[in-house]
Amino acid sequence: MSFAPLLAAALTLGPLDHHEEAPLKAPPTVGQTVPDFTLPELGKEKPVTLSKVAADGPVVLMVLRGYPEYQCPACTRQVGAFLREADAFEKAGARVVMIYPGEAENLQTFAEEFSEGMKLPEGFTFLMDPGYKFTNAYQLRWDAPRETAYPSTFVIDSDRKVTFAKVSKTHGGRSNVQEVLATLKGMND
Repeated sequence: MSFAPLLAAALTLGPLDHHEEAPLKAPPTVGQTVPDFTLPELGKEKPVTLSKVAADGPVVLMVLRGYPEYQCPACTRQVGAFLREADAFEKAGARVVMIYPGEAENLQTFAEEFSEGMKLPEGFTFLMDPGYKFTNAYQLRWDAPRETAYPSTFVIDSDRKVTFAKVSKTHGGRSNVQEVLATLKGMND
């Protein structure tokens, strides 16, 4: 199955479809409403739009590093930790959306390699960001040799308002499951 038409559509649709939304000047922060975006989902025909996912409850948005000439072991560990807590995310009514950024050429191949053997539970979605359109729009591009995007995690409510934000300017210092689940619990109290 060829994903070329889907990738072309995603690049055309891209983030910031809604012209009334101003582009971000810095990475999203708590209290800010983030722009909507539409990205292709790995292995699926239909792209995913943030506002549609968020309409059903909070979204945990994880921005991975993609393929900076290797598969990031810190991303693999972080994703594994979140996958192990799938039941807790489901209980909190949250969807987990992971974004794998990179150059459009070969992105699907690298995303498939990263996710090989990974079984996504209900409520988890794996999206690709071809050409860094989302990553640039959200000011998360780590534009340096052997870098792609700042590893970041956001909790976004049904109005696309950020209730938790952690952007790491290093490979470590990422969000952990406990702090994200605590944020979700606070939203439900």
